[in-house]
Amino acid sequence: MPFVPVDIAKCPKCSKSVYAAEERVAGGMKWHKQCFKCGLCNKMLDSTNANTHENELFCKVCHARKYGPKGYGFGGGAGALSMDVGEHLGNTQSVSNKPIDAVYGPKP
Repeated sequence: MPFVPVDIAKCPKCSKSVYAAEERVAGGMKWHKQCFKCGLCNKMLDSTNANTHENELFCKVCHARKYGPKGYGFGGGAGALSMDVGEHLGNTQSVSNKPIDAVYGPKP
């Protein structure tokens, strides 16, 4: 039987090999300790506050801002009633609230 070298996991952020002494695990992937930080606010993460989305790491707060529910009624208190759809986070508005006329199509 020929010798088969052990496959060493690659860090999704820097694509370098991750060894057991420096690994952090999130979303079924192994990361370097220095790469294990939020993609938006650069906060260092641990296993209790790390969320992954499409091979990117986020803290719980930034993940909720970028991928959570948006618009009126989500959140708590009067300060959460704004229509922040997250343009500063790279989100685009996907649903229009403009009325549609059944005969002539969308109103300008």
